[in-house]
Amino acid sequence: MTPTMLRVADSCMKCGEKKKGFFCNLSPVDMKAFEALRLTSSYPRGVMLFTEGDLARGVMVLCKGHVKLTMTSSTGKVIILRLASPGEVLGLHSVISNAPLQASAETAEPCQVAFLRREDFLRYVGEHPQAALRAAEQLSTGYEAACEQVRALALAPSAHGKLARFLLHLCHKSPASSNDVCAKLTLTHEEIGQMIGVSRETVTRTLGEFKSNHLVVLHGASLQIPNKSALQTMAGG
Repeated sequence: MTPTMLRVADSCMKCGEKKKGFFCNLSPVDMKAFEALRLTSSYPRGVMLFTEGDLARGVMVLCKGHVKLTMTSSTGKVIILRLASPGEVLGLHSVISNAPLQASAETAEPCQVAFLRREDFLRYVGEHPQAALRAAEQLSTGYEAACEQVRALALAPSAHGKLARFLLHLCHKSPASSNDVCAKLTLTHEEIGQMIGVSRETVTRTLGEFKSNHLVVLHGASLQIPNKSALQTMAGG
């Protein structure tokens, strides 16, 4: 255990929590080469891993936990692009293109992160074709996520539609359990508002309406959606 109370896996080869992602399903040869280059650290919630506008010193592979990717306007308005999940590579675009980072990354909960210096990572993907393919897949996935964010912000007809789309997407990414809890709603109302482009007050009011109309059920952070078809209609299909 670390001071964050997070159980850190010392070896990728022996990790029992492999996810779909950049390095988790590489060949043993590629995995061994990756392990020789990475530096693994754990962080508590609220740590800024990198800042929008800086140049990435390397890539960060998220092993455990979730990370908020945010952008900030010149007036200080913050939008959360998405929550990065275990298996994702952070800072990949900046490292490959040598361009400034397009977003900031902050731990949303205790996280384990594997770091590879830019020079080591570029050499690694150059020598390991399977790893290079995984990097390309990550860039493609990031593009799809950006398109989905634009769709959610621009095409949802109302705050009700935006929140409905967000909740459905949250459940789609999380495996359902036997008691019909489809996801854990760990974000604050302000953070949800930053993700869907509405105010905290609007999130609180709209979520209250959803609960009153039995569209969603919340027990602490546990989210249930007893009427998914109604939310899908509200979200625009």
